[in-house]
Amino acid sequence: MLPDAAAIWRGALENLSPHASPCRYLVPAKWAAIREAGIEFCDRLGAEAHRLGWTAPQLFAVHPEHGTLRVDYCGALLISGNKPVAVEASRVVFESGSAYRNKPGQIWGLPVWDFAKGGKGR
Repeated sequence: MLPDAAAIWRGALENLSPHASPCRYLVPAKWAAIREAGIEFCDRLGAEAHRLGWTAPQLFAVHPEHGTLRVDYCGALLISGNKPVAVEASRVVFESGSAYRNKPGQIWGLPVWDFAKGGKGR
């Protein structure tokens, strides 16, 4: 069973259509892959990510106005789009590459599911 946070993340992603991108410049095919990878992450690694202190913005954020166009605001799973293979205290490891959460001066956006509800960049 998933801990509450991972279950909430998974449910929020599941509530977003795989066919309609929540961000204007994120093509539907890329969004579908990101969504699928995010759901799989929640199932396999979400409990560990939660235990390690990862937050929804650190994993699933997009810029509040520009969506994925501003990758400097995006969470680890929105940057890559690749399937995650591991989560550590400071990074998510993908099949190719990693995304880090402890970047000096990092400003996180809002979770993609909140953006989809009313982000200005839609």
